[in-house]
Amino acid sequence: MQAGAVVGNLASVIGIHPEESALVAQLKAGSEDAFAWLIATYHQPLYSLIARTIPVGSDPADITQEVFVKIYRGISGFHGEASLRTWIYRIALHEASNQRRWWSRHRRQEVTIEADVGDSGDGHQLHLRDTLIDEHESPFDQAVQSEIHERIEAALREVPEAFRAVIVLRDLEGFTYEEIAEILTVNLGTVKSRLMRGRAHLKAQLAPYADAARKRPAKTEQSGLVAKEA
Repeated sequence: MQAGAVVGNLASVIGIHPEESALVAQLKAGSEDAFAWLIATYHQPLYSLIARTIPVGSDPADITQEVFVKIYRGISGFHGEASLRTWIYRIALHEASNQRRWWSRHRRQEVTIEADVGDSGDGHQLHLRDTLIDEHESPFDQAVQSEIHERIEAALREVPEAFRAVIVLRDLEGFTYEEIAEILTVNLGTVKSRLMRGRAHLKAQLAPYADAARKRPAKTEQSGLVAKEA
């Protein structure tokens, strides 16, 4: 019991929660169950992060897989300088950065959001656009949400990379400013500055669409009044 308390105190000193410390120990010991849990927990968030920070047309699935390979190979060198979560996201962003450098050297032809990302399971190709749709919504709502997602994703890609990464980590992944600073290895002031400038860029990109959207209800209401009078 006393030994357990000592371990818990030590974990808190180096910034690891007791339950995280146990997970890290299992991963270092080669536990397949621990690694399976890690993949199940982080696969979708990392995939989304990578997809938003690499050039359109790159394969986020391959890069996500490579991230888990790096985690598996590098876990023995994890000593708790940051939380496990921030360490994992740092690896993911590093791999995404490597992909961007590769892409800039090879200058592949860009593709649209219609790009194939795999098989949907019913014999049809699954497009990146399809991954943004909530299947529980009505067809009309799906179309509206799809348009919104496409515009936001397109606008997000126009934000400079340094600012985009902070927006994704803060506004989409929910990291604290301190955690983002650890992931990007920059100071807190830089994180806040990049977030503010990134949001300003995103707002400017979406402004024309927002103006058009505000005008739509007025047009619909006016059409309804005309119909009633007729």
